[in-house]
Amino acid sequence: MTNDSQTAEREGHLVGAEGAVLRADNLIAGYLPGVNILNGADLYCQPGELVGIIGPNGAGKSTLLKALFGLVKVHEGSVKLKGDDITNQRADQLVSKGIGFVPQNNNVFPSLTIEENLEMGCYQEPKRFNERFGFVTDLFPRLGERRKQRAGQLSGGERQMVAMGRALMMDPSVLLLDEPSAGLSPVLQDEVFVQTRNINRAGVSVIMVEQNARRCLQICDRGYVLDQGRNAYSGTGKDLADDPKVIELYLGTLGQQAD
Repeated sequence: MTNDSQTAEREGHLVGAEGAVLRADNLIAGYLPGVNILNGADLYCQPGELVGIIGPNGAGKSTLLKALFGLVKVHEGSVKLKGDDITNQRADQLVSKGIGFVPQNNNVFPSLTIEENLEMGCYQEPKRFNERFGFVTDLFPRLGERRKQRAGQLSGGERQMVAMGRALMMDPSVLLLDEPSAGLSPVLQDEVFVQTRNINRAGVSVIMVEQNARRCLQICDRGYVLDQGRNAYSGTGKDLADDPKVIELYLGTLGQQAD
């Protein structure tokens, strides 16, 4: 791809980015000096949007989320939250500024109860616990009913609820979800997607990385296809799910199945 076509494609990705709650421009980032996983990735999320990120294994999807959340060094480019530059700020600072993050693995404290896990979620503002606990348990009633049960005794789907709930305890304006359906049965995967949509409908902007590409595109407002650390395609979830090139390259036969 020529520089001119790369520039045109990048500008196309960023149409509508004005006023975004979270925006990343031309991110070049990686875990080791001189070894970049992201090679000019762009992304934006408007207030109230649910944005999905799909792509092949090794495309840099999880790295993109970690770069947004200060867990991977950004070498070039910028990340902005409501217009303020937050590039490479520490994760704890970003939590206080309104970003929640749910990692794919090790996302609960198994020896703590559900209630104690949620308390950890608002350790920076403990006085808000009762208010936020009410919000989270309205979304996830089972967490309130079983608040004294240890997280290590829960099913995978229930642990995912705890992880999401803990990230919501600081009232984030945007929630980053890394592979929320990974390792779950099809039934529990569907439940996680429904819960994600409910979180979004409750007023939280969501950016979700997902391997279950077809299902992700069904629920997201807009999506990005990441490949080799940069944007390959972007558009509404429906447009990407129906795009013959996206189907051929990234969805395969799953993209041709009826809903």
